Amino acid sequence: MNNIKAVVTNIQGSQELNIVEFDFNGTPLSMMALELSSEIKIGTTVILGAKPSHITIAKDKNIEISYSNKLETKIIDLVEGEFLCSIIMCTGDTKIESLITKKTLLRMQLKKNDEVITLIKSSELFIKEVLDV
Repeated sequence: MNNIKAVVTNIQGSQELNIVEFDFNGTPLSMMALELSSEIKIGTTVILGAKPSHITIAKDKNIEISYSNKLETKIIDLVEGEFLCSIIMCTGDTKIESLITKKTLLRMQLKKNDEVITLIKSSELFIKEVLDV
């Protein structure tokens, strides 16, 4: 599972829907949440998570896509299985894993040291842990 340490910078809520914005090493991230703990306030440091199967990889840095969260990353490891591949990327000291099909790996011609864009939909990001309460 992915662990992204970030700080809450903004919270917008209406009825049961919340949009929470974060700062991750100078990169803005956002998350949609139906329920939000009272511990979550502006300035709170959290660990964000996203399932590896919900992490998308793009090679084009100028891609226009509806994903809210775009991180410039570098592939540091590839683990090829018969059908699935684990792609480990890093940005700063944070590692992010994506799980893709082997067919996609071959089609995209991904390899170690490639610089890629890691995409995470705001609905796929979640708060795993609150660090300062």
